[in-house]
Amino acid sequence: MTPFLRLPTLTLALLLAGCTLGPDYQRPTTTVPVAYRHAEGWQAAAPKDLEMRSDWWRRYDDPTLDRLMVQLNQRNQSLAQAEATYRQSLALVSQARASLFPTLSSSLGATRSGRGGGSGSNTVIRNSNGTSGTFSSGGTSTISNAYDASLGVSWELDLWGRVRRQVEADRATAQASAAELAATRLSLQTQLATNYLQLRVLDAQQRLLDATVSAYERSLRLTQNQYRAGIVTPADVAQATTQLKSTQADAIDLRYQRAQLENAIAVLVGEVPANFQLAAVKTIPELPPLPSAVPSTLLERRPDIAQAERQVMAANAAIGVAEAAYYPDLTLSASGGYSASQWGSLVSTPNRFWSIGPSFALSLFDAGLRRAQVESAEASYDASVAGYRQTVLDGFREVEDYLVQLRTYGEEAGVRQEALDAARRALQLAENQYQAGLIGYLDVVTLQTTALSNERTNLTLLGSRLSTSVQLIAALGGGWDGNVTPPAPPRRP
Repeated sequence: MTPFLRLPTLTLALLLAGCTLGPDYQRPTTTVPVAYRHAEGWQAAAPKDLEMRSDWWRRYDDPTLDRLMVQLNQRNQSLAQAEATYRQSLALVSQARASLFPTLSSSLGATRSGRGGGSGSNTVIRNSNGTSGTFSSGGTSTISNAYDASLGVSWELDLWGRVRRQVEADRATAQASAAELAATRLSLQTQLATNYLQLRVLDAQQRLLDATVSAYERSLRLTQNQYRAGIVTPADVAQATTQLKSTQADAIDLRYQRAQLENAIAVLVGEVPANFQLAAVKTIPELPPLPSAVPSTLLERRPDIAQAERQVMAANAAIGVAEAAYYPDLTLSASGGYSASQWGSLVSTPNRFWSIGPSFALSLFDAGLRRAQVESAEASYDASVAGYRQTVLDGFREVEDYLVQLRTYGEEAGVRQEALDAARRALQLAENQYQAGLIGYLDVVTLQTTALSNERTNLTLLGSRLSTSVQLIAALGGGWDGNVTPPAPPRRP
């Protein structure tokens, strides 16, 4: 059997005898509750819409919010950065996988070299075979040509699974990067939805204050007329003026707050704030029914938990990579080609050469380097396991926090609405009594301030309930389907 025929047989035998070092991955154990503690009173979605959707923001039924989300997904620069990082991780997987296959190389070269030389007259003699020599009275100089063409193949056999573990680690890292991309997208979508809903609440507060300013202007004119008629004192006019100016100042302050939210939304959708504007509307999105969920699904539906688990997988595979350093590397190589001093006779049997054979490489002494590398990999794995378990605990805590917030806000909203209704009734009675001359204007001002405060508090509470609903949806995974191997995102210009 020729050497070329023996090489595949030897390779197959070595591959069959190969193994993969390091522990196989198992998901770290975590404590998962049967149900959420604060889920009682949760306003769940209708049966036809129980599942989370990737376009979760459509639950708020706002076309402007839908349009902004499309712009965010297409033009947000933080999202573009995360997509580029994901593409880079995919390329690293391909790089690692390439080490499983042989490397084929070729070369074609021509060189011209000389030796010797001296002073004196030179004589050039050209031979019939194409070579030439230069002779001088003071010495001898020779010039020669060399041509070669070769083809080689080299293959480092993965006997101990080092390359396979590296591919496994890089694949897990790529999956973690995909989960990080999903987490980044969800975080940005959450910011956009929260800012937009708060902006709409400010629009409602602006309408309330504008209407209140108009009402206070009418009250001031009425009080001034009564003062000129001698019915009220100058103190009543001063109180009406103070109340009007304070409310006007509050209305002006809201414009600054709205501009800040508008600028934040502009950056999220990839726009220059100077070129972006959202017109005010007269409606606020309603608090939507929220999807039902059980704790066990949280491990698959939250991208940050999936990212932490894939980091554990990568750290686990890295232990095998480190342990493989204890064993020798086997490389099979073969090369062949032609070498001659004349180009015309390069490809001929006398000028042919070849070589083939295996080579082993093993570090005999490294002063504990490999042991330290294995210990480092094991410690990194332990750290990633702890990080994964902490991420799971934080996920459950966030869901419980937002559940109890929503339930508490709901109860508070009912009580505050009753307080607002009572304040409105009291104000109406006071205004009637004031017009009848039964009470002073100070009593009216006090009740007007109380009613306005309750109106604004109710709107602020509605904003808090809307923001918390967004946070709860995000804490439940935001409709992410748990896919950590999505297709490569398109390259951005």
